[in-house]
Amino acid sequence: MNKIKNPDVAQVFENYPKQIRVKLMHLRQLVLDTASETPGVSELEETLKWGEPSYFTKNGSTIRIAWKKSNPNQYAIYFHCKTKLVDTFKELYRNKFRYEGNRAIVFHQNDKIPVNELRHCIILSLTYHRIKNLPMLGV
Repeated sequence: MNKIKNPDVAQVFENYPKQIRVKLMHLRQLVLDTASETPGVSELEETLKWGEPSYFTKNGSTIRIAWKKSNPNQYAIYFHCKTKLVDTFKELYRNKFRYEGNRAIVFHQNDKIPVNELRHCIILSLTYHRIKNLPMLGV
C-alpha cells in the first residue's frame, strides 16, 4: 500500500470510519496501481478537491473518492460530471455498478467490487483528454 505523502489527504482518510477507510484505501490503491500501469499516463497527483481525496494527471480527468455522512453505508468514486465518462460506463457496465447521475459509481460497504471493470473506468478517466473526441471514448 502506497504511503500518503500529502498530510491533508492523510488526515481526511484518518477521519473516515475505520470500515469505510479500508474500502476507500482499496479504491485509492486501485487508482494508483492503474495509473502506474497505464501507458501514456504521466505523474499522478494526489490532493484534495472539495475536501475529498482526488487524483489527476495532465492527460486525464480528475477522479475523487469519498464517503458522505448522509449515506453512512456507502462510498463512491467520482468523475467530472461535464465529461462523457459516466454515460460511457453506463453503456459498458450498466448492470455491474450503481450510479449517481453522471458523476459517480456508488458502492455499498458490503459490495464486492468488480475490479477489472472498475480498473477500465479508471483508465478511461486517466486518459480522457486523449480519447474524449472518439465515439464511446474509443472503446
